[in-house]
Amino acid sequence: MGWNYMKAKDAISGTEGTLYATIDGEVIPIAECKSFSAKITKNKSEFKALGYRGVQHKATGWSGSGEMTLYFASSLFAKMMINYAKTGKDEYFKLQSTNEDPTSSIGRQTVTIMEVNLNEADISKLDTSAEYLDQSVGFTFSDVDMPEEFTAMAE
Repeated sequence: MGWNYMKAKDAISGTEGTLYATIDGEVIPIAECKSFSAKITKNKSEFKALGYRGVQHKATGWSGSGEMTLYFASSLFAKMMINYAKTGKDEYFKLQSTNEDPTSSIGRQTVTIMEVNLNEADISKLDTSAEYLDQSVGFTFSDVDMPEEFTAMAE
């Protein structure tokens, strides 16, 4: 008899994962990452038809965006932003995230986002009330692959 609900062991732990950036061919672990998310949002247009009072919607494209919360412990993204401010040369790179909880029966999922471009990054920060300094780094991307996907849950 099969299961008809998700088992707790298959819930993916938020700390069981990795995040890497590939910048100018160099693979860099983003070990200071506290949280990471990337999403695709459909661009939609409204469609109205005679004889139908409602409004329909049609997807006309997509846009990729995301956010990382990082411990303030690396100069990598600050240097990118300062370089852009001083030279006008913008940086595009790749991020690869993997979820892999060894307790779960669903395996691992890896997503690679390409043409990542930063929206903002802190270049300096002080806060006497903070236990740890962190920063939110927003970004956009324009290509994505999923080289590994979760498998079906074991019964």
